[in-house]
Amino acid sequence: MTTSMKGDLQVSTKKIVYFSILASLLLAAVSLSPVLQAAGTPEDSKEVSDLLSQAKTQAAQLKTDASDMESFTRLSVSWETHAAKISAIKDDVNKVGETVAKLNQASNTASPWQKTAIDRVNPLLQELAANTTSIIEHLNKEKGRLLNTQEHKDYLKANAELASDMSSVIADFVDYGKTKAKFEKLSRELEVSER
Repeated sequence: MTTSMKGDLQVSTKKIVYFSILASLLLAAVSLSPVLQAAGTPEDSKEVSDLLSQAKTQAAQLKTDASDMESFTRLSVSWETHAAKISAIKDDVNKVGETVAKLNQASNTASPWQKTAIDRVNPLLQELAANTTSIIEHLNKEKGRLLNTQEHKDYLKANAELASDMSSVIADFVDYGKTKAKFEKLSRELEVSER
C-alpha cells in the first residue's frame, strides 16, 4: 500500500469516526427532544406559583411565632403573653388557610408538581389548625395555672415543629418552581441560539 493510499485511508477512517460521533449526538438530541418538551408541559400556573410564594411568606411568619411561643416554656412569661402569642398564631394559621383555600380552588390549572405541593400542604395545615385549637382550649381551660406542665410544653413544641415542617415544605416547593423555571428559560434560550 502506498503512502498516499495510507493517508487517504486514515482520512476516510477519521471521517467515518467523526460522522459516527455526529450521528450519535444527533440521534441523542432527537430522541431527547420529546422528553425535554414533555418535561415542560403542562405549563406551571402563574397563579399557583404566586399563591405558593404568598404561602411561603405566611408560613415563615407562622414558624417564627410558633417558635417564639415554644420558647416561653423556658422563660417565665404571663398567661396573657401566652394568650397574645397564640392569638397571633391563630391569625397566622388563618392567613395560610385562606391562601391554601385559594390554592385548592386553582388546583385544576396547576402543573403536576404544583398539585403535589398543594396535596402536601393541606394535611399539614389541617393538623396545625387542630393543634392551635388545642392550645387555645388548653389556655382557656387552665387560665395560666399550668403553663409549666409537660403537657403544655408538649403542645407548644409540637406546634413549633409542625409550623417549621410546613414552612420548609412550602419553601422547598417554591424553590423547586423557581429553579425549574430558570432551567426551562435557559433551555429555550439554548434552543433559540442553536437555530
